[in-house]
Amino acid sequence: MEKIWLKNYPKGIGPEIDISHYKNILQVLTEACEKFPELPVFTNMGKTISDRELNLLSTNFAAFLQNGLGLKKGDRIAIQLPNVLQFPICMFGALKAGLIVVNTNPLYTEREMKHQFKDSGVKAIIILENFASHLEKILSETKIEHVVLTQLGDALGFPKSLLVNSVVKYVKKMVPSFSLPNAVSYSSAISKGRTLAFHPVEMSLEEIAFLQYTGGTTGVSKGAMLTHRNIISNMEQINMWMRPSLREGKEVVFMPLPLYHIFCLSVNCLALIKFGVHNIMITNPRDLPALIKDYRAHPITIMTGINTLFNGLNNNAEFKKLDFSTLKFSVAGGMALQTSVAKKWKEITGSEIYEGYGLTESSPVACVNPIDGTGKVGTIGLPVPSTEIVIMNDDEKILPIGETGEICIRGPQIMKGYWNQTEETSKVITKDGWLKSGDIGFMDKDGYTKIVDRKKDMILVSGFNVYPTEIEDVIAHMPGVLEIAAVGVPDDKSGEVVKVFIVKKDESLTKEAVIAYAKENLTGYKIPKHVEFRKDLPKTNVGKILRRELKNESVQTTAV
Repeated sequence: MEKIWLKNYPKGIGPEIDISHYKNILQVLTEACEKFPELPVFTNMGKTISDRELNLLSTNFAAFLQNGLGLKKGDRIAIQLPNVLQFPICMFGALKAGLIVVNTNPLYTEREMKHQFKDSGVKAIIILENFASHLEKILSETKIEHVVLTQLGDALGFPKSLLVNSVVKYVKKMVPSFSLPNAVSYSSAISKGRTLAFHPVEMSLEEIAFLQYTGGTTGVSKGAMLTHRNIISNMEQINMWMRPSLREGKEVVFMPLPLYHIFCLSVNCLALIKFGVHNIMITNPRDLPALIKDYRAHPITIMTGINTLFNGLNNNAEFKKLDFSTLKFSVAGGMALQTSVAKKWKEITGSEIYEGYGLTESSPVACVNPIDGTGKVGTIGLPVPSTEIVIMNDDEKILPIGETGEICIRGPQIMKGYWNQTEETSKVITKDGWLKSGDIGFMDKDGYTKIVDRKKDMILVSGFNVYPTEIEDVIAHMPGVLEIAAVGVPDDKSGEVVKVFIVKKDESLTKEAVIAYAKENLTGYKIPKHVEFRKDLPKTNVGKILRRELKNESVQTTAV
């Protein structure tokens, strides 16, 4: 097949990457720390650490994991933290110890945590005290042997750490009571690690670095096995694409997205560290006043985000008053960027938002619009270097330019497969190595791809994948529910929200009861915003519920 997009690569960017000089992810970190030892790398809540400090602290933590906890190469360790300095320190420390990192959404319920921890077989976890009560309830049902507890302010230094931790626990009362008597504190782990010897671990490009959980394109949450090769390839692809606009040691990157999300993990934390960037970590992006205060405090040159956040800032009066003279561009991912949002952002800040596209299974970046102003708004751009994009029909036949079908991706960033899910892996990766995205789109004559629909029933809420099957499985356990179907419906703020259609078994069942039950068992963005009761649900002649019919009805109603 003719690779028509190659002629459209921005000037100075080649079509291929070369990672032959790298052995693993840690080599990238080590080289950055040696090149920019005194430069700031992460700032959070007013505290900044340099590359040198990140390297030292992560080595201390690695020594503790090896000698204090006795963890071995290949063991899985969960990190369940928001954006705090402890996150990159613990993550790099775990990788140095040869462990496989399992990133976990801090807002997960006990049910969601239990599934991920049991499926991955994690032996240890680093968790914020705010969520420890959930862990206590399911700990005995997992293989977790070691718990490292941290508080929000632990990495901020005395006396600020004491002040922040006291306010969080005693004033705001954000830490529910819990009992984990054998847990070790983060501060103790770092302190003990200083006294222990660190033993470097040999790791190859083919070994797994992360188990990044996702619903995939279908079904329940599965762990995408992302190898060192996958991650380094995507780091280099991102770097090659952005290099013409980057100045080593000069970029200040605003980081409101969570590090446990693959977009922020790969772009902010991993790819850009090679350039000596200074990442401004935002712990709670929903707190816009605090977010705006952090933006004002730094000469931001690059920002990453999703459509929901950009839209919220566009409509915030205080944000519009900021100085955007240093902002060169922003990068959007995770969900579709609305043209109206991009246009208004340009009017307010004077800079562009460039939309990219990818999946957890592609580490994640597969396409992005050129950062030289030659891209096409409304498309997901061109393939990143060493990446092929084709459009296939249901028979896995590659379609001609302009025809609509499933977007398929091939490149060195494509996952090894799903953890312990050979059959599920074969459903999404063809024998020729194409990753079937589950998104429907077409490629134009210039090689730009546009998404027009989703093949599967997945719901996209503010950049997070929500799978109807999971919602249905949870709510079906309510005694008053006979049948249920979950779909995504349009929403101005988050792109889509969850709507459930229910056939009652008990006539006393109410919408409020359904939502309350969902809140106990599902993360916030998965909770239905709309509940509709019906006498029956549309089905095929073999009894399968027609979600698409329900979705179409809801979309038409919204449009009217």
